[in-house]
Amino acid sequence: MRAAVLTAYRDPLEMGEAPDPVCPADGVVLEVLACGVCRSDWHAWTGTDPDIALPHIPGHEYCGIVVEAGAEVTRWRPGDRVIAPFILACGRCPACQAGHQTTCPSQVVPGFTGPGAFAERLAVAHADVNLTALPAGMDPALAAALGCRVTTAWHALTGRAALQAGEWLAVWGTGGIGLSAMLLGRALGARVAVIDVVGEKLDHAQDLGADAAIDASHGDPVAHLQEITGGAHVAVEALGVEETTRNALLSLRKLGRMVQVGMPAGKHAEMTLPMDAVYSGQLALYGTRGMPAHRYPSLMALIEGGHVDLTPLIARRVALSDASAELAAFDAPAPPGVAVITDFSR
Repeated sequence: MRAAVLTAYRDPLEMGEAPDPVCPADGVVLEVLACGVCRSDWHAWTGTDPDIALPHIPGHEYCGIVVEAGAEVTRWRPGDRVIAPFILACGRCPACQAGHQTTCPSQVVPGFTGPGAFAERLAVAHADVNLTALPAGMDPALAAALGCRVTTAWHALTGRAALQAGEWLAVWGTGGIGLSAMLLGRALGARVAVIDVVGEKLDHAQDLGADAAIDASHGDPVAHLQEITGGAHVAVEALGVEETTRNALLSLRKLGRMVQVGMPAGKHAEMTLPMDAVYSGQLALYGTRGMPAHRYPSLMALIEGGHVDLTPLIARRVALSDASAELAAFDAPAPPGVAVITDFSR
């Protein structure tokens, strides 16, 4: 199969042939229809993710068509169009049985702990407990985002912070996951303020319905946000950077809730945070990573019911050979929207 392979950190991915994946007994092999290029993939490309072992095929936001199903699979057969969360859980352990599949100790994460979807085909383990049918007519480029950015934002807002209609949501960082949080927050009836240093991204967010946009490169963004909102009820940190994590905590009103959505890696893996603000404000700080597969129905109902339009997330449809340039672009503040690989022939 054709694949883009990481052989040295920060080098262009090598385009070439890789062995076809072996179908697990309880899994499937997919023909990949689309795969997003995410900031988390950038962490793998730069060598800051500890799970990566070279050579490696990145890519964790995907959808595809089942081309082979293992003998133990009962729910899926060749020809089915499916999506999956980027964390593949076993479905059997106490964490999975309690509904917390994202904490499964036996989890498989394509693109990190195993080969990913920057390739024509991908093996997906534990198919019966992880796959969800791709709605008829849904654009595969959009469906790919339902593996990470959109689902992670959905679980952060509804499964962790319990965002309520009428509350103020502050989104720190308007990349793919931040923009997803803004769109979903608005769909849930919240008022949303976005904070970034790229004016073009702030303008884009306001065009899509953000109630307020704050340029963090000028003045004090926390003070500005407090002036507008009186303090956010919920803050989402969508970058994994110490400065925005500190600011997200400080932007909350008393009893506010913050969700750490951005992946802290490299020099940001350990942070100095204002715990006095957490103590005095009686704040709640949540970590989150991905979304359990059993929560897809609530998100799909929102999308299929026409309550949120996620198509503005997709900025560029690119070829597999363009993945290296898209990864390198994360070294600097990126333009609005996300890139999705939809052409695996070149």
